[in-house]
Amino acid sequence: MIKDHQREFNRLHVVLDAMVIMAAYGLSWLLMIIGLVPSKGRTLEARYYLLALGVVLPVYLLLYGIFHLYTPKRVQGRRLEFANICKANGIGLLIFTLVLYLLGKDLFWQHFSRPMVLYFFVINIILETLERNAIRMVLRSMRSKGYNQKHIVLVGYSRAAEGYIDRVFANPEWGYRIAGILDDHRQRGTEYRGVRIIGTTGELQSLLDMNLMDEIAVTLSLNEYENLEKIVAACEKSGVHTKFIPDYNNIIPTKPYMEDLLGLPVIHIRHVPLASGINAAMKRAVDIFGAVIALVIFSPVMFLTAILIKVTSPGPVLYSQERVGLHNRPFKMYKFRSMEVQVPSEEQSKWTTPHDPRVTFIGKIIRKTSIDEMPQFFNILVGDMSLVGPRPERPFFVEKFKEEIPRYMVKHQVRPGLTGWAQVNGYRGDTSITKRIEHDLYYIENWTLGFDFKILFLTIFKGFINKNAY
Repeated sequence: MIKDHQREFNRLHVVLDAMVIMAAYGLSWLLMIIGLVPSKGRTLEARYYLLALGVVLPVYLLLYGIFHLYTPKRVQGRRLEFANICKANGIGLLIFTLVLYLLGKDLFWQHFSRPMVLYFFVINIILETLERNAIRMVLRSMRSKGYNQKHIVLVGYSRAAEGYIDRVFANPEWGYRIAGILDDHRQRGTEYRGVRIIGTTGELQSLLDMNLMDEIAVTLSLNEYENLEKIVAACEKSGVHTKFIPDYNNIIPTKPYMEDLLGLPVIHIRHVPLASGINAAMKRAVDIFGAVIALVIFSPVMFLTAILIKVTSPGPVLYSQERVGLHNRPFKMYKFRSMEVQVPSEEQSKWTTPHDPRVTFIGKIIRKTSIDEMPQFFNILVGDMSLVGPRPERPFFVEKFKEEIPRYMVKHQVRPGLTGWAQVNGYRGDTSITKRIEHDLYYIENWTLGFDFKILFLTIFKGFINKNAY
């Protein structure tokens, strides 16, 4: 059982971290000794560096514990773990530097190599990251083969229970084994993807008494929340780790913003990080810088495209169309014209279809390669659009979709983008609007600059060639 071995694994992890810290420290010292790290401190006796390591080692291990680097890695993301490694080492560097400054008047410690400390900071981050990724790979390989499993029982059959089962089955490397579901409204033996109803919630206590489960996941449906307090109290009394998976994940965001109102938890239905002035300013600065650089780099391609459009088809080079942007405000979005000139009333309410006769020969090429979108860099410069965000839609379809698709209008709380999370996941052109909105909402609620850079990077490989462009 996992609960019997987690403590031993954490102890082993601490030992491995200690070995990595000593290796990074030793390597930094060796680089100083052989002269690759310029320092006056190379004349300081080795015993002083060894004495410093005796202090550095426990301090860094304590920092790793403070920054949650010994929590289970089943579903913890690599980016979050790497960020915590950097934070812990950053604080360690500050402490190390401060102590050396305070000891600087001592005849010996003033010769301690400061550049070596900086090398240790960099090398330790690199080695820690490699070590933890290696552990992650080994554990996930074991779990995907049926070892190191965490046994779980779900309490309550609901959409949350189905969603949880779907994700566990899709990620066997997490190492979760769902023993069954306790529910008061479904017949015993009823299955969902092979997970059976094994009893009622009244049988929870007897199951807890057997001490066979590592976790209890409470997945009650909305109309059963009156039983939540009693169920959680029983689980807590038994000492079994309990987690609550709400049945209203389609209402609140994946990472809800909460505040403490004098001891009363308050969940904000929609938290938009870009509503913060600082976040919005950072994103805008990246947009302006990125758009200027892109216009310089792609100007030869844009110039050649303009010439080809002009000589192969009568009409303007650029095509503008009204779209709905930030705060539901309309704006003119620009593209290279890829179709024959048409009556505005027709093009505003029609999708492009496969083998659409309105698309020109050059238009097919630039639509497939997304070259037709390049004039939108000018939209980004003037502030109508962003490099990354939900794709803007025509007013006709906005009015249609907002009545048909729940939460559709939330996408207009941020600037529309040239590319987006939905687009790099394949939802472009004639694809599911519902799935597109799900990805847009995830982006809006989980925005970071790092997320933007990830989407821009993926766009290079997934976003330029559009198989759904006709």
